[in-house]
Amino acid sequence: MTASSRAIDLVNVAALAADSKQAEDLVALDVSGPLPLTDIFLIATGRNERNVVAIAGEIEDKMNESGVKTLRREGRQEGRWILLDFGDIVVHVFHEEDRLYYSLERLWKDCPAIPLTVNTGAPVSESAE
Repeated sequence: MTASSRAIDLVNVAALAADSKQAEDLVALDVSGPLPLTDIFLIATGRNERNVVAIAGEIEDKMNESGVKTLRREGRQEGRWILLDFGDIVVHVFHEEDRLYYSLERLWKDCPAIPLTVNTGAPVSESAE
């Protein structure tokens, strides 16, 4: 099973929003095989708690403007790991230290990466490491 074209379009909206707030190390993973409830995980890193909150807020705003409702939001007050569930995609915005600690890319290493394009149109991620 592969991610739907709708999910791929949505993850690019979210990636562009994250990039506009200086998110780092953007990675999109196609989790549609092992997870029947969502197609894609987008993982992004913020430099500090304020940056994490700003990134998550911008993603949520741009997704809502695109007509996608936020189904669940977790972790916003702490600003260390914010999870945004939009149905077809789930966005994880991490503080640098928490991303290293939880290492979602390692946990989902068998899932294929989805290339992302931001600003320049150049791929952001080709594979999960």
